[in-house]
Amino acid sequence: MRPPERAHPPAPPGPELPSTPLGRSGVRVTRLSFGAAALGNLYTPVGPDEAAAAVDAAWDAGIRYFDTAPHYGLGLSEERLGAALHGRARDAYVLSTKVGRLLRPGPPPPAPGGSPPAGDDLAHGFAVPADRHRVWDFSADGVRRSIEESLRRLGLDRIDVAYLHDPDEHAGQALTEAYPALERLRAEGVLGAVGVGMNQSALPARFLRETDVDAVLLAGRYTLLEHEGAAELLPEAAARGRSVVIGGVFNSGLLADPRPGATFHYRPAPPRVLERAQRMSAVAERYGVPLRAVALHFPYGHEAVASVLAGGRSAAEVRDAAALLRTEVPADLWRELTAESLLPAGARTPNGPLPQGG
Repeated sequence: MRPPERAHPPAPPGPELPSTPLGRSGVRVTRLSFGAAALGNLYTPVGPDEAAAAVDAAWDAGIRYFDTAPHYGLGLSEERLGAALHGRARDAYVLSTKVGRLLRPGPPPPAPGGSPPAGDDLAHGFAVPADRHRVWDFSADGVRRSIEESLRRLGLDRIDVAYLHDPDEHAGQALTEAYPALERLRAEGVLGAVGVGMNQSALPARFLRETDVDAVLLAGRYTLLEHEGAAELLPEAAARGRSVVIGGVFNSGLLADPRPGATFHYRPAPPRVLERAQRMSAVAERYGVPLRAVALHFPYGHEAVASVLAGGRSAAEVRDAAALLRTEVPADLWRELTAESLLPAGARTPNGPLPQGG
């Protein structure tokens, strides 16, 4: 059931953050955006008031781009985000969701010969009852149904951006059926922009070459610790006038707090990666800058990056991300990171490319 609409949404505050267009589309996104996965009870429950307060804090910080997906909490993220945005002028913000997973009533069917399914969705990372289940569907009809169902959960009359979500094992159907369906919806004015969202770079680069996507949402593959996206995807996007939205800048927690036991790509960080993050943190501390700020600022050095997604499960986390955006990262800090071989020579930073000689 969709959360109740809020009777008295807060009035819009001061000016929004700077924005930039997604590729050649007319959709403009703020440089910092709100990732709503946590509103779907990512890992642990988030109360409805806490979820609404996180969205309010994002709005107060000037964020006007909000991203969600049916996958997040079996639709709970979409429901909560739509309720929290209810009453705000629809032209005042941009909202993206994703296609590729349809939600169907009831728990997932048991695997042949397997044990009965769990009563919750924690196997997929969300602390919600398994009263719905996901069905992969990258067919043209599945795309249209996904958009229609998302609109109902959101309580909105339009979606600004739709991303093909994790088509790793469905590349052929996503390219030949799902993408053309999104392209038609864009031509009909139902969508303002289309893209693909993944945590790998090779297949999105193929979409950039073979389709007219406006944007790629790349999660966890262009960060202080991961430079996979810089090899092909980001140069391809820049050359073609497309945009990249970066998610997962903290690599699932390690770059937020590089301590023993921290997670990297949702698993315990390997010792070598943990040690590298701790060395980065030591450099940042010498300049009086939190490593979190360095991690948040890093992607902005590439001209193809339109926005960085910051997830938040509370108002405090969202306000922290906004404060990090306002934190100045000195040019000497970037130079020291490359001098200590913690960033590759020539890496792009907000202060320009790092010297090839270190």
